[in-house]
Amino acid sequence: MSAMEPLCHLIGINPKKFSKEELSLLEADLFIRICDEIKEVFKQQYKDFFYLMKFTITKENEMIEKNFIRIILNDILSTEEYTIQGIARYTDTHEDIIHELASGLNTKPLATYLRKVIELHRSVRRELYQAIGKKIASEYLTAA
Repeated sequence: MSAMEPLCHLIGINPKKFSKEELSLLEADLFIRICDEIKEVFKQQYKDFFYLMKFTITKENEMIEKNFIRIILNDILSTEEYTIQGIARYTDTHEDIIHELASGLNTKPLATYLRKVIELHRSVRRELYQAIGKKIASEYLTAA
């Protein structure tokens, strides 16, 4: 079973009815929606900080966008299920790069790396991703 199949079934879509290209486009759309939902969750976590700093909505979005990978990595580390070494091993990335990303020195990871980190984040924050999946599914079903 591909990684897309559970998402497709959650949304009520039969993945076998789509070409590889169509599935790739669907996967990209779902990935973007998932990232957007994760950003909204993080915005809620930082809302007191944003209020204190008197950030505008634009500034909040910029801050979350720029620090997205750092926030996700630190959230993974906060669960204590993975260490920097474990994340490096899982993502097949050198530890120094993980340190740079987690500390905010590198804010522009490769897309493939971001995907691996989000897959890992999904494994440690299952409930969050189940809620996001249900929300996205209801949006797809409403649009249909």
